[in-house]
Amino acid sequence: MQMSETSMPAQSQDEVLILRPSRGWSAINLRDLWFYRELIYFLTVRDIKVRYKQTALGAAWAIIQPFFTMVVFTIFFKQLAKVPTDGLPGPIFYYTGLLPWGLFTKALSDTGRSMVANRNMITKVYFPRLVIPISSVLSGLVDFAIAFVVLMGMLVYYNYFSGGVYHVTLTSKVWTLPLFLLLAIVTALGVGLWLSAMNVIYRDIGYVLPFLTQFWLFVTPVPYPSSMIPEKWQLLFGLNPMTGVVEGFRWALLGTGTPPGPMLAISTAIALVILISGLFYFRRMERTFADMV
Repeated sequence: MQMSETSMPAQSQDEVLILRPSRGWSAINLRDLWFYRELIYFLTVRDIKVRYKQTALGAAWAIIQPFFTMVVFTIFFKQLAKVPTDGLPGPIFYYTGLLPWGLFTKALSDTGRSMVANRNMITKVYFPRLVIPISSVLSGLVDFAIAFVVLMGMLVYYNYFSGGVYHVTLTSKVWTLPLFLLLAIVTALGVGLWLSAMNVIYRDIGYVLPFLTQFWLFVTPVPYPSSMIPEKWQLLFGLNPMTGVVEGFRWALLGTGTPPGPMLAISTAIALVILISGLFYFRRMERTFADMV
């Protein structure tokens, strides 16, 4: 049986480390997570290296997906459907929304499958199981950083090489950008904890994940601005945590949309509820992981 509660790791040969299975709703035990912080780092680095190992294009895949999705959105939503883009060039509007969305979906997909993918580690050695989903989320930050460089290049193009048609500059609120990225990570980790724990018991989760991310995309203001949503539905729209992330991301970078307000507050509250409940559910279920995985 998997052991999931531990005393502090032994400091000398005279101390005894006792492992016992958790019972009921266990504490999150952040102390163990801090002690195993180096393991989080090494697993994150491992995930990054494995992702692009033996690939012809390597890290270019971090750019290809959001770039071509931006092209499709520009053609179908901007050119054909005439969806407004808050006065921004279509490519800038869509790519800016796709950056945090890509971070979220990558983290959600990797986290949801993380426990099954690391079954060999789970059944052979003790460590806090939360290490695995956390490292899965953090590894996506590298892809985000690579794709963000492309956005900077696009801004340079529209400012200096578009013939003066557009003038798009970064705002003074860009310092708030890490806060919105943190909200995206919190949301992905919270949902991912629920899905990863459930995936150990119900492998249907692996089939649900692609559908879930596709559905979630179209209820998030990535291909359209939130200003298109009637005012009476705005607060309900904010129940989707990624609404606050995407809208806040565009506001922090380009100054479009409305400043953070009730919608962002609701998105943040929902994300925290999902994370905290996911942590406790994960801890409750982890004592069965080694037997079920």
